Amino acid sequence: MSTHATHTPAHEVDTVEAIVPMMPLVLPLVGGVLMFLLAFIAVSMA
Repeated sequence: MSTHATHTPAHEVDTVEAIVPMMPLVLPLVGGVLMFLLAFIAVSMA
């Protein structure tokens, strides 16, 4: 009865499932950066 040292995960880690818990932080930050960039472009063109 030998034990095997190879460990296989039960399931593969899905990238979408890994990002979903961070969405409450990521969405406002990306929205703020996008609004800043759009305002900067509008002011520079005016």
